[in-house]
Amino acid sequence: MVTLELILQVLAAAIATACFSLLFGVPPRYAPFSGLIGGSGWLFYLLFAGITTATIATFLSTCCVILMSRWFAVFKRCPVTIFLIAGIIPLVPGASTYWAAYYIVSGKLPLASYKGFEALKLAVAIVLGIVFVFEIPEKFFHIGLKKRRPKTIKEEI
Repeated sequence: MVTLELILQVLAAAIATACFSLLFGVPPRYAPFSGLIGGSGWLFYLLFAGITTATIATFLSTCCVILMSRWFAVFKRCPVTIFLIAGIIPLVPGASTYWAAYYIVSGKLPLASYKGFEALKLAVAIVLGIVFVFEIPEKFFHIGLKKRRPKTIKEEI
């Protein structure tokens, strides 16, 4: 069942990702695509988190984000990092890292180690998702796209 909270979270992730992409220096024409990728990644995370652990949900949603990033990079003829870096932002374990640092400062080392290990697991899940999807050959992302030939000088005039 789709709830208002889920829709708002996905919309917030999409807007935040688009804004971060502009802050990161992505050309404005690619910001909506980055937002779509970030929002989709967060949607996949929320859906997977309901049926599995946070680590596996992060891994699976990272795979979805990277697949979309690679496809948009081929479709828009630009580097994949334009979409990858901005699109992965909603999945970065910032809260776990914050709480780990907070518990260290507070002197609660057992809680700090728990949250730190949680952040480490999520970061490794993101890295593995990126590595696994980048092992897919690029030719698979060209499927369904018409082969565009470059315009000649006569056609441009």
